[in-house]
Amino acid sequence: MSARLRISRTHYPVRALGPGHRLGIWLQGCTLACKGCMSRDTWSADGGTETPVEDLAALWQSAVDRGAAGLTVSGGEPLQQAESLAAFLAAADEIRRGTDRDLDFLLYTGYDEDELDEPRRAAAARADVVVYGRFDVAQPTDLVWRGSANQRMVPQSALGRHRYAEFVDCAPARGPLQLEAGDDGPWIIGTPRRAALRTLDRSMKDLGLDVTEVTWRR
Repeated sequence: MSARLRISRTHYPVRALGPGHRLGIWLQGCTLACKGCMSRDTWSADGGTETPVEDLAALWQSAVDRGAAGLTVSGGEPLQQAESLAAFLAAADEIRRGTDRDLDFLLYTGYDEDELDEPRRAAAARADVVVYGRFDVAQPTDLVWRGSANQRMVPQSALGRHRYAEFVDCAPARGPLQLEAGDDGPWIIGTPRRAALRTLDRSMKDLGLDVTEVTWRR
């Protein structure tokens, strides 16, 4: 039986979680349950859809064919599906090796490096860059692509070090956010700064949009 990942959603192009246009894959299931998490809909291990690694690899191939600059994997907690994640990243690596472009893999995890067991360490090692650390609502940050100041962006490969060197300490005046609409309603891609979600909530109400349920207020 082929490896399978439980997926919350996928999207292309993602422009707010890493450089360039990227394929974004959000894995389903997280037991870390960080206070203030904006993605509580990804916590349940019973949610989402079980997807064969081969199908996700085909999705990555399609994104590459459309000009993707990289792949971003978030969640949920990706490393709680470590072995299947490693299988997917291995397949994705085979695809990028067949191109003449440098395509990077960015992985988000709530774990710190010293918490990783061998399967989780092996999966994380397949990423060019990893953002480590739990979201801490009490430690706001302006650092790009991070939700709180304790989270660390760690380049792990030559490509990661080259492409992300300028972003490790980058704090832009405005953090990148992307608003998309799906079958379940609008959703946000990115790492909002302090009070940004409440501001968005109020703005939608001011526009006459009847927002009855959002994941960051559950």
